[in-house]
Amino acid sequence: MSTARMHSAARIVVATALLSPMVAGRLLGQCSQSERTALEAFDKSWGAADESGDRARAAAFLSDNFMNVGITRTWDKQVTLTGIEQAAKQNKANAAPVMPPDRYVITCTPTTATIAHRFTIVDPTTKAVQYGRAVHFLERSGNTWKAISAMGHALTDQEQLVYMEGDWNDAIVKHDGDWMDRNYASFASDVSSRTGSLETKAEAVASTRTDKFMYDALELSDVGVHIEGDVAVVTGVNHVLGKDAAGKAIDRRVRFTDTFIKRDGRWQVWATQGTTIQ
Repeated sequence: MSTARMHSAARIVVATALLSPMVAGRLLGQCSQSERTALEAFDKSWGAADESGDRARAAAFLSDNFMNVGITRTWDKQVTLTGIEQAAKQNKANAAPVMPPDRYVITCTPTTATIAHRFTIVDPTTKAVQYGRAVHFLERSGNTWKAISAMGHALTDQEQLVYMEGDWNDAIVKHDGDWMDRNYASFASDVSSRTGSLETKAEAVASTRTDKFMYDALELSDVGVHIEGDVAVVTGVNHVLGKDAAGKAIDRRVRFTDTFIKRDGRWQVWATQGTTIQ
C-alpha cells in the first residue's frame, strides 16, 4: 500500500485544526461529539437553503444583525439574501456540480460556536476546481442557533497541500485506492516505510486496496510546506494507530517527505518516502 507516508503533524495550531477536528476540539473548544454533529448538520442545512435560492428558507438560519464579511466590504442580512437569490438563478442557468463542504473544525461554548470547513467550487464550463475555506460564527438563544457572521477565502497552495495530506490519510484508513489513482501523477513513485520497497502508481493503488492493516487513526503533526514554482515538498510526521494483518497493535511514528507537482491546475503526488522514527 501507500506505506511511505503513514504520517502525522503541523507546525502551527491552524494547520493541525485543518486536519484533525478531534485535536482541534481539545485545543480550541469544549464541544461534545454530539454538539459538533448537530452544528455540522446546521451548517449543511444552511448551505442547502442557500443553494435553493429560497429567501425565506435561507433567512431562517441568519440572525437579524447578520454580517457577511468580504475582503473589502461587508453585506447585511438583506443584501446577503438578495445575493443568494441571484446566485441560485445563475446556477440554474449554468449548473455546476455541487461539492459538499468537508474537513470541518467546530468549537463552541454554551452560547457561541465557530464552524470552519473547506469548500470546493467547480467551474461548469472549464471544470476547473477551486478550493476555499469558510468560517461561520453562531450564537444560541434557547435551543436555536443563528449565524451572526460569515467569511470565506480561497486557499493558498500551501493550505491546499495541508488539506491534501489529510485527505491522503483518510484514503489510507479507508483503503481507498481510487484516491491514489486520482491524485498520483502517472510517473509517481512510493517508497514503503515498512519494507523500503519502491512502488509505481499502479502498484501503490493496488496495494492500498488490498492492504490488511486496520487503522484506528493517522494523525499529522510537524507539517512543513515548501514550494518552488510548480514543485512542492511537504515534510512531517504521521502517528499511525491500529492493527497489522496479524492483529498486532500498531503505534508508531513515521517521518515523511512528499513531493508534489502541479499539473493542469492541481497538485499531484510525484514521490513519497517515509522513515519510521525509532
